[in-house]
Amino acid sequence: MPTSEAMVEKMLDLAQLKPDDTLIDLGSGDGRTVIAAAKRGATALGIEYNPDMVALSKTRAAEAGVAERATFAVADLFASDFTRATVITMFLLPDINVRLRPQILDLAPGTRIVSNTFTMGDWEPDRQEAVTDCVSWCTALLWIVPAKVGGTWQTSDGALTLEQQFQNVTGTFGTTAIASGRLSGDQIQFQVGDVHYAGRVTGGAIEGTVSGGRTGTWSATLQ
Repeated sequence: MPTSEAMVEKMLDLAQLKPDDTLIDLGSGDGRTVIAAAKRGATALGIEYNPDMVALSKTRAAEAGVAERATFAVADLFASDFTRATVITMFLLPDINVRLRPQILDLAPGTRIVSNTFTMGDWEPDRQEAVTDCVSWCTALLWIVPAKVGGTWQTSDGALTLEQQFQNVTGTFGTTAIASGRLSGDQIQFQVGDVHYAGRVTGGAIEGTVSGGRTGTWSATLQ
């Protein structure tokens, strides 16, 4: 069943697709999402197991004048490399989404994942929006791949120990439990008492600012 044109546009809007993005559509069908992304100036690739649908997609892309930016491959989703994507779109069943989830979570922090209707198991979406005047398959779900922060980090104020469940973060700073821990791509924030910490995760380092009960900068190194 193809994604409706209205849902395609909603999904690309939710992903905040830009011309410098590389979009990969998993299970690209007749190519409509890839072609719509290319029309917005992005580089887009559709991965589809059915060679007849890939041939149709290539014809439609040529007719739309976007064949240079909209390409298609006959391939197995589970054997495909998504690492160059900044945006991934999909309209796949939940069990397939969950099977793909480990590969998706290994993508670069900040990669945007948008699904038509179907979930990622217990990985809750960061945002979701519905298409109005829609009969079925009406909700676009967005996930932002989070940085990996689980472990013990050393700061000038002591040890920061973090536990991560997708974009949600818990742990302790010294002996104090952190609150409201959250990741959005490589951006982390949490609260310790009346002090709010925000920072950017780059590999084994975090650099950021503090506000609230005190102000200034902070940094941490993964031990």
